[in-house]
Amino acid sequence: MLLHIVARGRIGHGPEAELVERYLKRIAWPVKVTELPERGGKAPPHAEGAVTILLDEKGEQLPSLELARRLERWRDGGRREARFLIGGADGFGEAERAGADLLLAFGRATWPHLLARAMLAEQLFRATSILANHPYHREG
Repeated sequence: MLLHIVARGRIGHGPEAELVERYLKRIAWPVKVTELPERGGKAPPHAEGAVTILLDEKGEQLPSLELARRLERWRDGGRREARFLIGGADGFGEAERAGADLLLAFGRATWPHLLARAMLAEQLFRATSILANHPYHREG
């Protein structure tokens, strides 16, 4: 299954970009990142068999194990792409939220998109590590 991050804004070459890249390189699954301008620009067409996850402060706060299990169910159910969308400063509209398969929150705080991208990259690495029985994730 392809893990596809579609994010508003360019990450550039700062420390956030290095952190994101560090985690994305460690993921054994195929990964793609599409950056959109802050305003305008459209996400690539929705691939057949894709699942859409919006990062949204109103979304579910999933434990890492549950995120891993959902990825596993989608993958094993024949979904070919999990598309994670990170919005711009104004977030997502109601129509976009309604069309998503999952609204995912990293707490109730609003995060800058660069930090949200780093947290998502880490959680995707953690989820795929859980599914591979890798010791990176340990329950407390």
